[in-house]
Amino acid sequence: MLDWQEIDTVLLDMDGTLLDLHFDNHFWLEYVPQQFAEARGVTLEVAKADLFARYKSRLGTLEWYCVDHWSRELGIDIALLKEEVDHLIAVHPHVVDFLDQLMCAGKRRVLVTNAHQKTLALKMEKTRLGGFFDQIISSHQLGLPKEHPQFWSRLQNLYPFDKTRTLFVDDSTSVLDSAKDYGIRWLLEILKPDSTGPLREAGKYPAIHDFSEITGGLRCTI
Repeated sequence: MLDWQEIDTVLLDMDGTLLDLHFDNHFWLEYVPQQFAEARGVTLEVAKADLFARYKSRLGTLEWYCVDHWSRELGIDIALLKEEVDHLIAVHPHVVDFLDQLMCAGKRRVLVTNAHQKTLALKMEKTRLGGFFDQIISSHQLGLPKEHPQFWSRLQNLYPFDKTRTLFVDDSTSVLDSAKDYGIRWLLEILKPDSTGPLREAGKYPAIHDFSEITGGLRCTI
């Protein structure tokens, strides 16, 4: 699936790729609607209908991932709510071993996430994964989400990499499409981003269930 001798840089998504997407799904689909319903004095059904329509209108935009946007939009402190359920933040199996092997093999490791800086800080504090990366980049720093074609050129300007010798791993097909269009050679999709959700079927990109499937090919150089 991968020729590690042809890969120098590894770009990794966070939510659904390194971290269990169960936290985010539960937060946005269950916890926020509950809090929104209580704040507005409406039923949970009414709150969900309202919220899901708002979500849909922002899908694929930077606002969708922005904690501050939703705090203003909904009149509730989203960052604080995330802290209330941060016990659900979890690292996928085999991720730490994979990151450790990447370090040992001398690969450049970059976390590239659409998550807002406040969410990113909370998750890095909770998981202690920050030390595994050479660089941690939020799309909010670049002003565009990963789905946007110009995101990648902005990333290239900030952190230069050889597109032909770069691996990018994500759980979003639309984001992988954007990376492919930019010219990133090696692409991998995650088949089970949410541990409580169904297993996805492999689509147009090479796909893995977890990182143990590709760790074996790495060779330690230090």
